[in-house]
Amino acid sequence: MSVLTVLGFGIAAVVGIVLGYLVRQSIAKRQEDTIEARISKATQDAKEKAQKILEKAEKEAAEVLDSAKQAEKERQELFMQRETHLLRKEETLDQKDAQLQKQVHEVESNQKRVEEVRAELEELKKRHIAELERIAGTNVKQAKEELLKQIEEEYQQEFHDRLVKLEQFGKEGLEEKARMMMVTAMQRYASSQTQEATTTTVSLPSDEIKGRIIGKEGRNIKTLERLTGVDIIIDDTPEAIVLSSFDAVRRHIARVTIEKLISDGRIQPARIEEAVLKAKEEINEKIKEAGDAALYDAGIVGVDPKLVWLLGRLRFRTSYGQNVLMHSLEVAHIAGAIAGELGADIAIAKKGGLFHDIGKAVDHEVEGSHVEIGMKLLAKYGIAQSVIDAMKSHHEEYPYETIEARIVQAADAISAARPGARRDTVENYLHRLAELEQVATNFVGVERAYAIQAGREVRVFVTPDQVNDAAALLLARDIANKIQEELKYPGEIKVTLIRETRVTEYAR
Repeated sequence: MSVLTVLGFGIAAVVGIVLGYLVRQSIAKRQEDTIEARISKATQDAKEKAQKILEKAEKEAAEVLDSAKQAEKERQELFMQRETHLLRKEETLDQKDAQLQKQVHEVESNQKRVEEVRAELEELKKRHIAELERIAGTNVKQAKEELLKQIEEEYQQEFHDRLVKLEQFGKEGLEEKARMMMVTAMQRYASSQTQEATTTTVSLPSDEIKGRIIGKEGRNIKTLERLTGVDIIIDDTPEAIVLSSFDAVRRHIARVTIEKLISDGRIQPARIEEAVLKAKEEINEKIKEAGDAALYDAGIVGVDPKLVWLLGRLRFRTSYGQNVLMHSLEVAHIAGAIAGELGADIAIAKKGGLFHDIGKAVDHEVEGSHVEIGMKLLAKYGIAQSVIDAMKSHHEEYPYETIEARIVQAADAISAARPGARRDTVENYLHRLAELEQVATNFVGVERAYAIQAGREVRVFVTPDQVNDAAALLLARDIANKIQEELKYPGEIKVTLIRETRVTEYAR
């Protein structure tokens, strides 16, 4: 290649480089102008926005300032009004205080004048009394005692008569009202009482059965007595044997067993055991039926089945010859009637009356009084505490907490004390009469005493020289209180004190 060609290529390269540089500079300049224009425009926009924001902020600040000035002005006006009002009140209080001070001074002055007048009156009274004592020759205390003694002696009988009259009037009114309530309650419930003894007679189809009941070498009768727990008495009574036991359940089981054996015709130890088991099942069913019947008769529901069974056991329990279940049912009805008359809770009174002797169902198996046992049983089987409170005081072992407790106690006394309800032994009856007379005759001034009305009343004759009318009233109360403290008895005992004056003269 020639030098010219090389030189031409070099010149062309230099020219290309120069042209490229110039083109690049031109392009860069145009690009630079575009970015500066954008930055300038953005700056201008930002200034305009800032100006608008500043103007808006100034406007809002001016509005807030105007509002604050207005609120401050209103507060100032309110403060001025209140200050003016308080100043007026203060002026009024100052005026009232001045008036009160003036009144206090006046009262103090009046009080001083009253004290002075009182002192003058006391002085005059002392002088007057001293002058009267000088004239009468005695002092005020002695004169007062003498006057009271004279009035007491003169009007003693009148005071006594008036006291007796008032007491009798109030007593008669209360007794009449109580009597009407009791009579109404008893008339609304009439119940027959079965007097049960400790023996049961079983009728036999013939006397030949007696030998079969005894068995060979007495094996049958011994098995019967061992399994039933009763004494079987076979004597000369035609076509009858006697079952003896204090437990009515045992007697009933023995009677049912013997009747089953007689009906079956097979009387032997193995058959006796089967008959006794069936009789026990039958008696348990009858116990449940008796409990259900008592609850139905009393109108009580929602009782635990175990408690129902215990209630039914009372059907075979007696107290002084009175059937305990019938007695409990009677107490429930009487308590409900009395509660209705007095406005008490009838349901609580009925339940308390029905369950008041529930402890007697197991008192031969559990230690404690039947009241304590009954309270535990009722609490165990979910009976309400109000019912327990109503039944626990019927023997006064616990204090009366509710009116229903007093009602149950009264109903229990009515049921137990009514004629024919209970049977007592002759020895206990005579012993109670003797105790009544002994308590009455131990008082000073008592001449003689007689227990009458089957021990429901004691008549006391006093010596008129030793006991006056006023003392007779106190003596009757003392005798009644002594009987209440020392003796145990059903119902109530009436104390009648008699004081009579006999004058005897002889014509000769």
